Amino acid sequence: MTSRSTRIGAPSVRSRHAVLATLTVGLLALTACSSGSGTDGSATQAGSTGGAAGGPVTLTLATFNQFGYEELIPEFEKSHPNIKVTHKKAATSNEARDNFFTRLSAGSGMADVEAVEVDWLPEMLQYSDKFTDLNTPDVAGRWLDWKAKAATDSDGHLIGYGTDSGPEAICYRSDLFKKAGLPSDRESVAKLFGNTWESYFAAGKQFKAKSKVPFFDSIGATYQGMVNQIPAAYENPSDDSITATDNADVKKVYDQVIQAGITDGLSAKLQQWGDDWTASFQKDGFATMLCPGWMVGVIEGNAKGVKGWDVANTFPGGGGNWGGSYLTVPKQSAHPKEAQILASWLTAPEQQIKAFKKVGAFPSQKQALESPDLLSFKVASFNDAPTGQIFADRAKAVTMTPYKGAHYFAINDAMQQALTRVEQGTSPQESWDKWVGDVKALG
Repeated sequence: MTSRSTRIGAPSVRSRHAVLATLTVGLLALTACSSGSGTDGSATQAGSTGGAAGGPVTLTLATFNQFGYEELIPEFEKSHPNIKVTHKKAATSNEARDNFFTRLSAGSGMADVEAVEVDWLPEMLQYSDKFTDLNTPDVAGRWLDWKAKAATDSDGHLIGYGTDSGPEAICYRSDLFKKAGLPSDRESVAKLFGNTWESYFAAGKQFKAKSKVPFFDSIGATYQGMVNQIPAAYENPSDDSITATDNADVKKVYDQVIQAGITDGLSAKLQQWGDDWTASFQKDGFATMLCPGWMVGVIEGNAKGVKGWDVANTFPGGGGNWGGSYLTVPKQSAHPKEAQILASWLTAPEQQIKAFKKVGAFPSQKQALESPDLLSFKVASFNDAPTGQIFADRAKAVTMTPYKGAHYFAINDAMQQALTRVEQGTSPQESWDKWVGDVKALG
């Protein structure tokens, strides 16, 4: 499913860089003997059309967090009785990424269908020859143009089928707003938040003056929404050179989020995806959070029994997309034909609407976005919020897709660690300087 952002507390960027260097050497060594590749680049491994004598095959599907596939897999198996699916799910995008590149480098051990998160998709595309070209006439035009383009390599091969996208709104606790004497219905709250970061933080100051509950969960999570609105935050699109430390827009966002979260005291200082963050949903831990469509399902799971969550149909800066994933078929697969059938079926509009209803994974398929079934959907536990229509509106507000090159994941991971250090007491300048050093260590 999606981003689920970089989990704070991951290994340092320096150790990640060392791992990447090792992986790169291994991958380059494999270039001349790409697994199962024929002269036309198609997968030709034995067994690619099924088991012995055309018998049933078992496919492995590797995802992370919540893609909403638990109920879809049995449905697929029922309609495809010759294929069984074993689902392996990593806890975080970071864990999935480490598994992915380690097994890619080793030349074995990858699942038949591997999920790839958008922030490390550029890294994977460096080795696109290790993956099946998924271009077929029946999927042409299925996705939003930018979604398919991001997974297309320089030779025009479609390396991944798009799953969800992450148009952003703001989720909030209407009960805490009402208790603070502020507007609590979603239309009034949307007006209170406004459509700029300045107006959102100003609303936070109003809330803080009347409540002891922190306004948002973390500066790291808030920064993520802000940096995703910078066209090229960390790398130069023309040559992929690293420009992060000299980008004035990055420094401005860094300063702005620290001012709001630390100086003005709006942050709960929680590491998103950490145990304290998860537990805080049951303890009035914070009042608002940036909320891509998939986050609704995360909140539902963490806030069971807690009443008051709702969604405001607005987003600072006008529009933003956080996250989105792809399903790929490595050439390591012994069953690439069946794997492609599974990936295509899971990313079809009908299945994506079902996944959205289950976990909030907002579709990236054109047909799904126009479906009355999607647009009429409401979430009972969010005060019957019409999330289908809200996130469709938010998707239309996205006017720019930020450039993310091969170093994006490592640079952003280092930034998340820098922001966490500030929340733990390190001075903003000292933490910034360390981030600069970490980025320069990437080369």
